[in-house]
Amino acid sequence: MERGLSEAAANAAGGKIFTFGSYRLGVHAPGSDIDTLCVVPKHVSREDFFETFESMLKELEGATEVSGVPEAYVPIITCEISGIPIDFLVARLSLSSVPDNLSLKDDNLLRSLDERCVRSLNGSRVIDEILRLVPNVQVFRDALRCIKLWAQRRAIYSNVNGFLGGVAWALLVARICQLYPNAIAGAIVSRFFIIMYQWSWPQPVLLKQIEEGPLQVRVWNPKLYPADRAHRMPIITPAYPAMCSTHNVTASTQMIITEEFKRGAEIVDRVIVGTAEWSELFSKHDFFHKYRYYLQVIASTGNSELQTKWSGTVESRLRQLVMKLEYVDSLILAHPFIKGFDQVSYCLSEEEVRAVAQGEISDAVASRKKEDIEGKEGAGPVYSTTFYIGLAIEPKQPGAVGPRKLDISYPTTEFTKLVKMWEKFDESTMGIVVRHIKSSGLPDNVFDPGERPAKTVQKRLKGAGKSSNTSPDMPNKRQRSSQTTSDLPLKVAGNGSTGADLPSLPAVTETFALKDRPDVKSPQLPFGENVAVATGPVGAQ
Repeated sequence: MERGLSEAAANAAGGKIFTFGSYRLGVHAPGSDIDTLCVVPKHVSREDFFETFESMLKELEGATEVSGVPEAYVPIITCEISGIPIDFLVARLSLSSVPDNLSLKDDNLLRSLDERCVRSLNGSRVIDEILRLVPNVQVFRDALRCIKLWAQRRAIYSNVNGFLGGVAWALLVARICQLYPNAIAGAIVSRFFIIMYQWSWPQPVLLKQIEEGPLQVRVWNPKLYPADRAHRMPIITPAYPAMCSTHNVTASTQMIITEEFKRGAEIVDRVIVGTAEWSELFSKHDFFHKYRYYLQVIASTGNSELQTKWSGTVESRLRQLVMKLEYVDSLILAHPFIKGFDQVSYCLSEEEVRAVAQGEISDAVASRKKEDIEGKEGAGPVYSTTFYIGLAIEPKQPGAVGPRKLDISYPTTEFTKLVKMWEKFDESTMGIVVRHIKSSGLPDNVFDPGERPAKTVQKRLKGAGKSSNTSPDMPNKRQRSSQTTSDLPLKVAGNGSTGADLPSLPAVTETFALKDRPDVKSPQLPFGENVAVATGPVGAQ
């Protein structure tokens, strides 16, 4: 009615909700979010969705943590309703009304839509196509549950951080199901690792041939578009227009994913001959034990709602930092962890606020509760989210003399500039700090209870005690020296520093042979399936 429509026309305009993602696939788990697409008529704009609808959600009883990200690659509103996480997307069709029986299969619905609406709409269209193209939906679901659990346990389930998201994993499993249409779920899982480890990237993974439709929308085509040609692990969506679901994969994350495929293939090979258990496949990742040096990226504010938006913005740009680090000499790879660690610290003074913004949380601050600061002048909370990037450093070459230096001031400086370009960035209320730490300096909250290895006492080096922060920015405050990284032989060069000597690290090499033994007695998967190929012909489509 705000657009000049009569009350009758407004009531007839309608709208429809579709689910997609893991919920629509039937592989959602407790705590999983429900991906929801809101299809609206042409009278409703994206601005209406992120202003009016987001405000309505905030006022809805039982709705919490409502946060809209309209500038995202796929604009989204995240929230929890009655404790259930829900992600809302919007697609505005060129229709005056949206009927209750609307189907998204018709490609003509994409006419006159902008790219963001096409991406939002295709979330649901892709899932429908996957379910249509797999030979046995139940086998596909059982196998996908297994692969999702494995990817989550191994910390490689995250599209935003350069790994694979839910759609990409579903497409990979669906392709294996197509190759072995008569196989049961256990056999699909077994073949998944062997085939994906040996896949000839950047050969794309396709569930069907790419269709060139009649509409003026971009279809994935590496021969035509240089950006598409740069995709390292192209896994292509089957719905028109075909898109790459893995455009975020970097050189580092591709190496990590490939190593995990290799590990999975080795374990499956040993499980089949009876020398390993399936539980080994699902063992927890070793990210916080794997590297000697890490980067901490700390986003902080003094407001809970603002922190959700700010930390999400920082996380969405972490991939840019990883790609810049990949060009640094002496770095083999930069390994981003798939999630940030949230913390609320209750500070009594500006000095404590500065320290928390730098990632230095004293025992006194850590143990303090909200009621401890109530009514005290100058006291307040600091909300922080810390992201981690593991740094794999090249071993010192035999015969090399003299010190090696690692200067990552350029990548970190460019990254802080990038996140500050966010249109809603406010220097006075938002902080961003990038600093390096040694593995021994990792905080306890990144480990499960009892997981942290015992610390060894080391002799303190002469001259230690200097700060080595890479980015001094924090809300309302000036730079403060960091003490927790004082004994690091690795320093991030910046503000005139030249870097420091790197210790020599031993090279680690692993080899194993992939074996194909389909006739061996079948072990059990966590979901009760046998690892065996069902009777009948098995072949590629």
